[in-house]
Amino acid sequence: MRFMSIASGSSGNCIYAGNAGTDILIDVGISAKRIEEGLNSIGRSISDMDGILITHEHSDHIASLKVISKRYHLPLYATNGTINEILNVKGMEIEPALFNEVRYDREFVLKDMIIDPIRVSHDAAEPVSYRFSANEEGVLPSDRTSGAVCTDLGVYDDYIIDRLSGVSCLLLEANHDVKMLEAGSYPYYLKRRILSEKGHLSNDSAGELLSRLMEKGTLKQVLLGHLSRENNYAALAFETVRMQLNMLFGNYEETGMVLGIAPRDIPGKAVLDL
Repeated sequence: MRFMSIASGSSGNCIYAGNAGTDILIDVGISAKRIEEGLNSIGRSISDMDGILITHEHSDHIASLKVISKRYHLPLYATNGTINEILNVKGMEIEPALFNEVRYDREFVLKDMIIDPIRVSHDAAEPVSYRFSANEEGVLPSDRTSGAVCTDLGVYDDYIIDRLSGVSCLLLEANHDVKMLEAGSYPYYLKRRILSEKGHLSNDSAGELLSRLMEKGTLKQVLLGHLSRENNYAALAFETVRMQLNMLFGNYEETGMVLGIAPRDIPGKAVLDL
């Protein structure tokens, strides 16, 4: 299975995942041109995609949905609440027939990939994250190669830990440093929104969640993503999470897990053969 962040940040998000027979995009919050360039870097193109999974209706996740839908007519997957919000956006003009409704915790099969929508706490109509795994014949569900994209959640709980347990690769939100946000120039209402249970996960919270998941022993690679341009920076997010992991595991690198950062504006290195 291949997994690559084409862009991940508060200004735009698009993630690619694929295996031998299936290629998907998770969100299309940047221009179609940038998405195409990112896919071309690993020998793929938008026309090769088998579908687009949409996490929620905010613009940094659907910015090029209209253009891509009109040009490629790809199947779109989203919750009913998200579909309704998108269809009510003035000027969006997407064919309703392209949408396929998904539901929390109800797996569906897209060619030879199994996809599992995960409920998250965010200020959108019906937001989800996605877990995906290879639909390998004769392989038990617990042994499937799997990955997940989990961003735009203001808080995590035992449900999130359970739904992410067992993944091999994870793109996890580390949106902001709390002190940077509190001291920054954002208006008070926006700071409250980001810090709320319907907002975004901080570096510290990402480290705490990742520490819980690491105890399961299956993670091979984690990319910290959806970093705020104004209230975070890559080195700070990485160091905060690294310290959290080391407090629990001593030297987390001895576990074999690789920690990295998903760039905001450019494609990251593809994760191959999960």
